[in-house]
Amino acid sequence: MRANRPHKSLRVWQKAVDLVCTVFRMSAKLPKEQTYVLGAQIQRAAISVPSNIAEGMAKRSPKDRTRFLEISQGSLSELDTLVEIARKLEMIDERTYNDTMDAIDD
Repeated sequence: MRANRPHKSLRVWQKAVDLVCTVFRMSAKLPKEQTYVLGAQIQRAAISVPSNIAEGMAKRSPKDRTRFLEISQGSLSELDTLVEIARKLEMIDERTYNDTMDAIDD
């Protein structure tokens, strides 16, 4: 029997999972030589967002929950920065950049 997973009913967690999918599609467009550098860092930052939401929701203490949600917010800021770097280095086109940033802001 599966344990109760309260995070799955949260719209923010669902959107964060969708964000991961968007980011993985975006990172696939990076130059091959960036797959293990910038691409991997972008993917880790994206994965961290829903993961920390889920982990925070599993905590009993409101202080712990808040801490994990703050970590998730920090990962969003990191992701925003990494995508901006990819755009400034012209590793992704403007449309890909805009689509990814819209997903981050959503």
